[in-house]
Amino acid sequence: MTADSVAMLDVRGLRKVYQGRGRSVEAVRDLTFTVGPGELVCIVGPSGAGKTTLLKCIAGLLDSTGGAVVLEGERVTGPPPGMAVVFQEYGRSLFPWMTVRQNVELPLKEKRVPRARRQVLVREALEAVGLAEAQDAHPWQLSGGMQQRVAIARAVAYEPHLLLMDEPFAAVDAQTRADLEDLVRSLWRRLGVTVLFVTHDIDESVYLGQRVIVLSDSPTVVLEEVAIDLPDERDQLTTRSLPRFAQLRGQVYELVQQAKSGHRPASPAPTGAGH
Repeated sequence: MTADSVAMLDVRGLRKVYQGRGRSVEAVRDLTFTVGPGELVCIVGPSGAGKTTLLKCIAGLLDSTGGAVVLEGERVTGPPPGMAVVFQEYGRSLFPWMTVRQNVELPLKEKRVPRARRQVLVREALEAVGLAEAQDAHPWQLSGGMQQRVAIARAVAYEPHLLLMDEPFAAVDAQTRADLEDLVRSLWRRLGVTVLFVTHDIDESVYLGQRVIVLSDSPTVVLEEVAIDLPDERDQLTTRSLPRFAQLRGQVYELVQQAKSGHRPASPAPTGAGH
């Protein structure tokens, strides 16, 4: 995003310290970055880098120790109405006794969306993820990839301004993962929603994102941001065969390896301006 654009999401000096049993653990030290309206930004980092802690703070599910998370100009102090989250554990996020349609509709009932509007949103969301014919099935009757599509449909039907995704494809097979990656990019382009996608998969981050934010090892700071200058039209075969894809993958991989070895930025990391 450019320096003069208004951020959809503004993470300012975020810090998180866990307290317990007479000791404190600093998980996140100083995270600062922005995400502009309509961007698709990926976050990667070594295992234990605080990616999930960061996401929970952004989602208002976890109180921060310092700094601030600002969504559309409003400080996040609890789960904000303009945000939806897709978790890795799709099996735990779907109610097995409810049909697909009922699972997608549930947050809309809690949002007090009128019944007629709920029906339209649920139908459109299921069509968007290719599950229109499965609306009366139960989650346990579906494959893992289809269950995750239900979770994505539920988030889309909520009409969020910001969609957070926490390693959502880690538990599915490689082919299903590729299909779901293309689904996310398709929905992002069609709906114009802002997406912050957390993943441990470097190739996935380069394939999906417009930018990749690389986190340091814990206590976490932003190690570096990488602009992904691949063509906007992407497909699994052509895009991943590009020499530029290999270069960007190598760049992000090297940064993650540096993070694992304890390397930290010598000066404050950029906040996204100029990318």
